[in-house]
Amino acid sequence: MKSILYPALAGLLLLAACENKHVTPQQETGELEMHVENVVGSSTLAYNTAYTTAAGDDFKVTEFRYYLTNVQLVRADGSVWAEPESYYLIDQAQADSQHLTIKDVPAGDYTALRITIGVDAPRNTAGAQTGALDPAHQMIWNWTTGYIFLRLNGSSSKAPGNGGLFFDIAGFEDPYNNIRTLTLPLPAGTTALHIKEGASPEMHLKANVLKLFDGPQPVRFAQMSSASGDAPSAQLADNLAAGMFRIDHIHGN
Repeated sequence: MKSILYPALAGLLLLAACENKHVTPQQETGELEMHVENVVGSSTLAYNTAYTTAAGDDFKVTEFRYYLTNVQLVRADGSVWAEPESYYLIDQAQADSQHLTIKDVPAGDYTALRITIGVDAPRNTAGAQTGALDPAHQMIWNWTTGYIFLRLNGSSSKAPGNGGLFFDIAGFEDPYNNIRTLTLPLPAGTTALHIKEGASPEMHLKANVLKLFDGPQPVRFAQMSSASGDAPSAQLADNLAAGMFRIDHIHGN
């Protein structure tokens, strides 16, 4: 009996040892707190407050919302970590919407942030959804034309008619695919964003509304006071991509 049991027991122990050798240790992860501040130049955006574009057009803002999606962190070697199910609706009227917690980020050093302003094409036609993409937020036209990526409503004495400003950036198909993906470098003096277990560095982003109108394709409200897709939306989207967003500073890094 012993001659049978001992070899069998030894075989089981050997098998267990081999299996243990192939156990993959759990990867260390951390969190990133992202704070988004909407500004006009050097001032925090406030509704119904008078501002002036670089071209001298006065304006006030009464509504400002946009989708910030597909958050990615880029390493020095060019490799990328992408947050799964990464869809956020930033609403100037909802302070909580401007504070994002990015969880389960692999520990390591990152040198850039990549974000999309808009909603990727598959989600534009995916039917009723929940969370930030819930149609109840009224940031979608229909399942054919898709989501509104950025909405700014307001007024200006330069605008024709009743002086209203109504800007919707939308459109996910050529020739007016107005989704814009931005790669933002870290602020000067910061060599890397350090993610590690038990720490939550805070990254502060600023979104400058003036850049919608003062970019490479300047907007004059007398000629353009509204946009709802197509070429006017593309003009605003190009301005947005040229410098509306930047990483201002990082705390607790």
